[in-house]
Amino acid sequence: MKAVGYNHAGAADSLQALEQPIPVASGRDLLVRVQAISVNPVDTKLRAGASPAAGEYKVLGFDAVGVVHSVGADVTLFKPGDAVWYAGAIDRPGTNSEFHLVDERIVGRKPASLSAADAAALPLTAITAWELLFDRLQVPRVAAEKITSPATLLVVGAAGGVGSILIQLARRLTDLTVVGTASRSETCAWVMEMGAHHVIDHHQPMPAQLAQLALQAGGPLPPVHYVIGLSQTDRHFEQLVEILAPQGKLALIDDPGPFDARLLKRKSLSLHWELMFTRSLYQTDDMQVQHALLNEVADLLDQGVLRTTVRQHLGLITAANLGAAHGLLESGRTIGKIVLEGF
Repeated sequence: MKAVGYNHAGAADSLQALEQPIPVASGRDLLVRVQAISVNPVDTKLRAGASPAAGEYKVLGFDAVGVVHSVGADVTLFKPGDAVWYAGAIDRPGTNSEFHLVDERIVGRKPASLSAADAAALPLTAITAWELLFDRLQVPRVAAEKITSPATLLVVGAAGGVGSILIQLARRLTDLTVVGTASRSETCAWVMEMGAHHVIDHHQPMPAQLAQLALQAGGPLPPVHYVIGLSQTDRHFEQLVEILAPQGKLALIDDPGPFDARLLKRKSLSLHWELMFTRSLYQTDDMQVQHALLNEVADLLDQGVLRTTVRQHLGLITAANLGAAHGLLESGRTIGKIVLEGF
């Protein structure tokens, strides 16, 4: 089968075309014929810093949409021919290949209303955003729980892949006032298009901008009980502590430099980290909740509640096109998601 991988950590041009044997499904694994993928920051970080063993190649890729080709003996959730989507596991070979093995417990049904490419943009970011909101921060869902008091969610770095679907989930499934941050006219417009009530610039003092929003609205914003940091959390940390209401919650997904967590004490603030690979990495008892989560997101997409976050389609899944996608991500200026399709 065709694949794209690398044999030493380095720049995006270290990616190269490979020919590998087709793996065999066993246990709870599905063998999926991959149709479309997207590229995430984790791909670029691994390629730049994680070398495979000498003489071996590492195949990257997490998001995938495809069709089940065969199943292991213990599979109960899917059958050959099923259209699926998923975000893979960080400790297994990736989706930048024609065929891919994945545990059925982290796989969902593909949204019927989306093309393979449009669907491929979403699994990793949707799982991450969902777990941030509902697992880590335990934000109440409007339809499921009685809302006791209004609150604001601030999303720092809201125009990227996770921010794009996080804004949608928060706006559609909660009663939070949603404020996203962005710094360019096109990213500000995108964040508003995704559903944010307001946008502020994370390159400017954020507490003052939130105060200005309250003046413009003719009254105070609901207290900022929740902040989600998607990038450069260390640079913004002191401002985020200032912004958060007492007993508020800060969640993050990035790998920041050192910051002084003691600043959280005075307000009794809590700190939460999110890594969507944790459940598969540790084979947790609740691993299959990601299967259910992806099915629910698929339903919301098919109902028109959510929309795809694709912004760029770079063509076939080749070493050159993947290298270009990695370069765009590393520029730090992408909006939404980048997808590739077909071999």
